[in-house]
Amino acid sequence: MQTALSKEKIAGRGESLSIYIESPEKQHKLYRRTMAIVIASQVFGGAGLAAGITVGALLAQDMLGTDSYAGVPAALFTLGSAAAALIVGRLSQRLGRRVGLAAGFLTGGLGAAGVVLAAVLNQVALLFVSLLVYGAGTATNLQARYAGTDIAPPTKRAKAISAAMMFTTFGAVAGPNLVNITGSVATSIGAPALSGPFMLATVAYLLAGLVLLIFLRPDPLIVAKAIAEAQQLKDSQDSTKPLHALEAGINKRGIIVGASVMVLTQIVMIAIMTMTPVHMKHHEHGLGEVGLVIGIHVAAMYLPSLLTGYLVDKYGRMPMSYASGVTLLLAGLLAAFAPGDSMVLLILALALLGLGWNFGLISGTAAIVDATSPQIRAKTQGTVDVLIALAGASGGALSGMVVAQSNYSTLSLAGGVLSLLLIPVVLWSRKNSQDGLPKASK
Repeated sequence: MQTALSKEKIAGRGESLSIYIESPEKQHKLYRRTMAIVIASQVFGGAGLAAGITVGALLAQDMLGTDSYAGVPAALFTLGSAAAALIVGRLSQRLGRRVGLAAGFLTGGLGAAGVVLAAVLNQVALLFVSLLVYGAGTATNLQARYAGTDIAPPTKRAKAISAAMMFTTFGAVAGPNLVNITGSVATSIGAPALSGPFMLATVAYLLAGLVLLIFLRPDPLIVAKAIAEAQQLKDSQDSTKPLHALEAGINKRGIIVGASVMVLTQIVMIAIMTMTPVHMKHHEHGLGEVGLVIGIHVAAMYLPSLLTGYLVDKYGRMPMSYASGVTLLLAGLLAAFAPGDSMVLLILALALLGLGWNFGLISGTAAIVDATSPQIRAKTQGTVDVLIALAGASGGALSGMVVAQSNYSTLSLAGGVLSLLLIPVVLWSRKNSQDGLPKASK
């Protein structure tokens, strides 16, 4: 029955998909086209996500008049991204990457516009609701990294992930460094200066969504599912192959390990990053200096991606997960003990924080892709990204409370120590060498 159903689905999708199923050359061309479109959307998406991490905490501090809740914006837009990750994942699984990703970015753009309106009206309730909706753009920006992997060869999956992430850098670095310019634009029309970056986010997210909606055809996930079903049909006709090859190819251990690596790196990165602008403000650093530090941090999150992808494919998912834990530990120690007035050490600490996150996200993402089949991939990826977003929300919310009750050094030290949990997670994964992952992932 399953074989007949798969055959019917493939036949029902028309001749256009058959061309891709039967031609590796066509698949490669589609892969390259998909990467170009995803990269274009990520440039805009990066500019959109930068607003929240650069001035979100400062905007809340300004509107609420206290540091205790400065971590709330990061918590809210990461919590909103959790819900969006689930919805985008389900939409992508059902209707394809084009619909799922476009819907997420367009929703994020509406949320950013709501933040601007809340700042103009000084409405805290509207600010909080809008930040939740704005989180959809953050979730979609992350989920877009999966699109290039749908039809990528197993030995090039990390490179596909890293290419999408690297080009996020252009928008993500430009955003924080346009804080003063966008602030001037905002004040020129009678809006608070801190709402300026969210004006940029509104335009950027809407453009990212439209690029995907218009140009991401044929859909890479739909093509990948058709190819997998065709292979399953072929295998079912081979008496030497198991009838449930699809289920056998799903590696739960790989999913758990990949998710754990990304969750831990997200908690540490969000917690330290969120409170850095507030920490800098307490030490008399200006908004331009905050934008510089966060801009370099975001660059370190995305710019090394091509090199990271190469290393993950060449040396394996797990060794790079180790590297993530060690790098985050160094970042936490440096942030904890660096003098608050030292721009050089703050920049170095936040650069290492971004780099450690980059190592963890790419290695963890590649492990998830390795462990799933196209028929469940987007749904599983959405679920994993929910956990990542919830971890970020927890880190963001707790960071403000920790700093209010103690200090930034305590928060940074705790984050660095927490990153060491990556090591036992990876060791556990290596106990079963027959984990179904490509050789490069071991």
